[in-house]
Amino acid sequence: MTGHGRFKPAKKATRPYRRPQPDAARRAAFDTLVAVTARGAYANLVLPGMLADRRITGRDAAFATELAYGTLRARGQLDAVLATCSSRPIQQVDPRVLELLRLGAYQLLHMRVPAHAGVAATVEVARVAVTDGPAKFVNAVLRRVAERDLDGWLAEVAPDDPVGQLSIAHSHPEWIVRAFADALSEKPSDLTETAAALAADGAPTATHLVARPGRISRDGLVAATGGQAGRFSPYAVYLDGGDPAAIAAVSDNRAAVQDEGSQLCALALANLELAGADRRWLDLCAGPGGKAGLLGAVAAERGASVVAVEQSEHRADLVARTTAGLPVTVVHADGRSVGEHPDLPEAAFDRVLVDAPCTGLGALRRRPEARWRRQPSDVNPLVRLQRELALAAFRAVRPGGVLAYVVCSPHLAETRVQVADLVRRTSAELVDARPLFPDLPGLGDGPTVQLWPHRQGTDAMFLALLRKPTS
Repeated sequence: MTGHGRFKPAKKATRPYRRPQPDAARRAAFDTLVAVTARGAYANLVLPGMLADRRITGRDAAFATELAYGTLRARGQLDAVLATCSSRPIQQVDPRVLELLRLGAYQLLHMRVPAHAGVAATVEVARVAVTDGPAKFVNAVLRRVAERDLDGWLAEVAPDDPVGQLSIAHSHPEWIVRAFADALSEKPSDLTETAAALAADGAPTATHLVARPGRISRDGLVAATGGQAGRFSPYAVYLDGGDPAAIAAVSDNRAAVQDEGSQLCALALANLELAGADRRWLDLCAGPGGKAGLLGAVAAERGASVVAVEQSEHRADLVARTTAGLPVTVVHADGRSVGEHPDLPEAAFDRVLVDAPCTGLGALRRRPEARWRRQPSDVNPLVRLQRELALAAFRAVRPGGVLAYVVCSPHLAETRVQVADLVRRTSAELVDARPLFPDLPGLGDGPTVQLWPHRQGTDAMFLALLRKPTS
């Protein structure tokens, strides 16, 4: 007792302060954005491994995936909003801080995340990732973003011209909007279908599998995966979720991940009527091996074989692995060396595929960062390479044989203009490819085929079929 007749209260035990930790899903999304922008990584390769390593599953994994991929897709739109809300030009903002701002803005404008939760949770990531000073800046900017909804901000930041409006509304660079419009619109002022194509790039996309004929049936693959049979390819299966690499049929090469449009293009070449010999097929740009694998499986059933050419040693190894056990010979060479390489003689192949390197504008829905990496300056060098490969493919095909020119792009310079140039430079005869795509809507006037996500639900694959005259 004290002199006042009372006990001293016991002192409360003190615990060291522990900073609140950001939730794992948002941190994984942030680390993915940094890997993509700072190291040139690919989100679809980085994020699944990160989720597995950190044991993020279920709803948290789905949230992280939507947040990371959505933020990457919407970057242009988000930057336009952030530029209005930031007290300094966003070009001068530290790259990691800018990724945090994009991450927070996407939650506020595109996800069903309450404003206070989106701001607070992003600030917690900022405090751990970039310290308290920048976190205060993140907090201030995101509070301004939260003052309006997406429609309100679009009305504020969208330019007056129609192309610029579509660019902001659907978060595509303006040059890509124009490329889509050129391929889709007969009238330059009509951008209705262009808007639909751009919107399809941001819609949820199922994973497409291919059941390799002779190895597993489509019904067998549906039963093994719980997927849904494809609408157009006899071998396609749609998978809504999960890791395809964990599927036994994929790991042992009975099946593979392959967009249905890519399957249809390979099958069009394989099924085109051909007079005379039909035993030697050539895939001139085979990496990473999707079409070579399907062609190899079809060839095995017909007693034919495939030579698969790939210039990159790493990608050639991928082709060899995915075609193991099929009648496919992998040749590590430049596809332009037809007539010079001993394994690539001229006029020796019955069916030739040139799936040429391209801008990849047809697969933007599957590669969220791709629309910001490609530049208009990429087009001309690719067009030159495509021309050289197409001419080499024409040299490789025998008289009476057939050639398929394929790119995953709707850009006119890579598609119709490229094919017209090939016909002008050679004696190649264009074949109407549409009858080889039965039941597909929206194929247009032909003779080439341009697929679209908003029309057929596939990547925007382009195909031209050509026959080499016998004389």
